This record gives sequence, structure tokens and C-alpha cells, in this order.
Amino acid sequence: MRLTCLFLALSFLIVACGKASSPADGKPEKLSPPKIVVEREKTEKESPLPPEVKIRLKRDGKDNYSWELSGSDADQILKVNEKLRKQLGGEQHR
Repeated sequence: MRLTCLFLALSFLIVACGKASSPADGKPEKLSPPKIVVEREKTEKESPLPPEVKIRLKRDGKDNYSWELSGSDADQILKVNEKLRKQLGGEQHR
């Protein structure tokens, strides 16, 4: 008899707890995943230095200029060469 009463009491508690946690409309409640906020350190981006072009400028006795250019970026070398041609007004002679 004690075992039957204990079984009925446990069954009643399980059913009562199960109905209390479910919503009234009978649809199962969807659990939303926990929201996680990740904060990242802001790092300042340093702009890279422009490619370096080395200029070796030469002048002869007739006030004619010539130059030698060297560097790692071909586009930058061509820009510097064009700028020198405009400013010094001449063609580069090798």
C-alpha cells in the first residue's frame, strides 16, 4: 500500500511539474540560444610607407642632367622618372 501511494504521489508531481513548465497553448516552448557579445580590441592601422625610390642625379659640364633610379616598385620608379623629365626638361641618357 505504501508503495502504491508513493508511486501515485510521484506520478502526480511529475505530471503537475510537466504541465506547469509548458505553455498554455500546448506548443512546446523554444529555447533561445544565449547571446554572446565578443569585443575585439581596436587596433590602429598604420598606413604603409610609400615605396622608396633612390635617385642618383648627374650633371655634366653643359648643364645637362641625367639620372639613375632604383627601387622596389616599378610603378613608383616610372612616376618619379616622368616627374624628373618634366622638372628638369630633358631626356635620360645612359
